[in-house]
Amino acid sequence: MKQIEVKIMGQAYLLGAPDGGEARLQAAVQRVDAAMCKIRDGGKIKARDRIAVLAALNMAYELTDAPPANDASAGSAAASAEPQPPALSVAEQATLGALLSRLDKALGDDGRLI
Repeated sequence: MKQIEVKIMGQAYLLGAPDGGEARLQAAVQRVDAAMCKIRDGGKIKARDRIAVLAALNMAYELTDAPPANDASAGSAAASAEPQPPALSVAEQATLGALLSRLDKALGDDGRLI
């Protein structure tokens, strides 16, 4: 296993990459970094841990809507296009707001930059 240093939102991390898996790990790091930077740049949330949770939720949500990997025609088109987060309905926005409130309550003052 090889160790590589990566940066996510400017923070350095040392990660273990399986032999031959460095490129996949770098691609995953780039996706996570892009997702977290997009949330941070939105200006509403500044705490790194909250940004990470939201990015993880968004990425997991995208995975639940993704077509099966064995669909070759859709897979090649999806691989070449930049992944876009799905638009949220009013109900989904309310659910996300409720999750954020629960996170706020659970974290207390930890993770807030106010």
